[in-house]
Amino acid sequence: MRGFITDPASPGGLRLVNDLPEPEPAPDQFLLEVRAYSINSGEARLITQRPQGWRPGQDVAGIVRQAAANGSGPPEGTRVAARVDWEGWAERVAVPGRSAAVLDDRVSFEQAATLPIAGLTALRALRVGGSVLGRNVLVTGATGGVGQFAVQLAVLSGARVTAQVSSHEREAEANELGAHQVVTSLNNTAPGPFHLVLDGVGGPQLKQAIHLMTREAIVVLYGGPGGPTELRLGDFYASAWNGRLVGFVSDLPEETIGEDIGILANLVAAGRLLPRIGWQGSWISTPDAFEALAKRSFRGKAVLIRETP
Repeated sequence: MRGFITDPASPGGLRLVNDLPEPEPAPDQFLLEVRAYSINSGEARLITQRPQGWRPGQDVAGIVRQAAANGSGPPEGTRVAARVDWEGWAERVAVPGRSAAVLDDRVSFEQAATLPIAGLTALRALRVGGSVLGRNVLVTGATGGVGQFAVQLAVLSGARVTAQVSSHEREAEANELGAHQVVTSLNNTAPGPFHLVLDGVGGPQLKQAIHLMTREAIVVLYGGPGGPTELRLGDFYASAWNGRLVGFVSDLPEETIGEDIGILANLVAAGRLLPRIGWQGSWISTPDAFEALAKRSFRGKAVLIRETP
């Protein structure tokens, strides 16, 4: 079987090999024929940290080729999107039934592949804030892989959304996502105060966001390309009294991963959620996709397509 392994001597730290063992699904797992997958910034770090020969890949979409032996999960022939722990960048992968969602025919494999990590992070981070109907929500890094979903889902939830982007060139795209207001800086100039901040940037901007929060507001931090920052109790004095900072990881609860991916996929099918794919190519080009990600040469998600005969 063909698939990618880590190899520090290869471009991007990845090498496509032809001799991987076939997956052996557990009783509660089905066998997925992978048709498309997307990449994430966290995976770029894992590629450099894991030993040679490790098999990465979490976001996958494809067709069930063998149903789970215990009768759970989707039947053979079903189109699904799923999140796996690893080994997803291959021709086939074993998938727990609870980690997969059945796809409506109106959802392409390419669209579905963007949902398991980025979409799930946005959905579950938004839930941390509770009801946001009529409330002010700030989304940083709004045109990135997670940010694009966070803006759209917050708007769908009835929030008044301010999108922060890194440059004026990205303002139009943030407006297309449905943001009510777009800013390039949080240096005490952004509207507010905010009841919820969904932060995919971190760094000094995190402190600026806290200065714009209202009492008992919540900031959910799920990304940190902006680097470290120093926070003091005094940063909450301006208006964010008793505010909360949540270091967010989307893996929990594990039991409803497939269910939540299904919520996102159904919104896509209904035309209410639009995955933004900024880079797309053959799965053979996976190292090139990571190079483009490192250079920040695209917005949204990068999707790789596995061609079939």
